[in-house]
Amino acid sequence: MSKPIHVSDVEFSEKVLKSSTPVVVDFWAPWCGPCRMVAPVLDELAKEYGEKIVIAKVNTDENPQYAMQYGVQGIPTMLFIKDGQVFDRIVGAHPKPSIQQRVDNMLAAVAS
Repeated sequence: MSKPIHVSDVEFSEKVLKSSTPVVVDFWAPWCGPCRMVAPVLDELAKEYGEKIVIAKVNTDENPQYAMQYGVQGIPTMLFIKDGQVFDRIVGAHPKPSIQQRVDNMLAAVAS
């Protein structure tokens, strides 16, 4: 995937939980300043990692179901999901190296 995909509550199970590729889920909202700061970083990571990961964006205003299910209380929150299970979580706007390290950790766990 060379760019993030937008995922609704209806699609979440199919595109995230059943994905054979590790997924970074970005729970965000249009009014959230820190979310807008993280968006270009996720775009860059999608291009850099290509087919190794999927970056899925979930607008919590329009799709609250999985945000509530995963206990998302602040946005942006990123869940790192592999094989349908949460591998890691970041709350708040983190710099690219921090997010990249989490992605690398998840990919290393997948490879082993």
